[in-house]
Amino acid sequence: QTKEHILLAKQVGVPSIVVFLNKTDQVDDEELLELVELEVRETLNQYEFPGDEIPVSSGSALLALEALIENPQIGENENNWVKKIYDLMDSVDKYIPLPDRETDKPFLMAVENVVSITGRGTVATGRVERGCLSVGE
Repeated sequence: QTKEHILLAKQVGVPSIVVFLNKTDQVDDEELLELVELEVRETLNQYEFPGDEIPVSSGSALLALEALIENPQIGENENNWVKKIYDLMDSVDKYIPLPDRETDKPFLMAVENVVSITGRGTVATGRVERGCLSVGE
């Protein structure tokens, strides 16, 4: 499955990616995790991604989610699994570049969904392609 995701990312032109090895709570052998990471890096190189430079994080998304459900106010350093998700997001923030935004052009938003919300009325959601808005516009 990992190979297919990397191939798909390459085919659709994804310029930068980070890797999260999930379900590491189910693996007791640290050497096995290192082998999996090496294999992922080799696959990244095979598909012309810089495998040696790409951040690879590991953890258990399920155990992090369960910890947050149990205590929504949990701090980053209070649970090892939650900390690993914070580490993943730090990698995303550092490694994935912010896209160039054409904020100087007229506002254009591709509407992806329209919903009716009681008390608010009709609400359109979508992606801002260019330009910017201020509160009240």
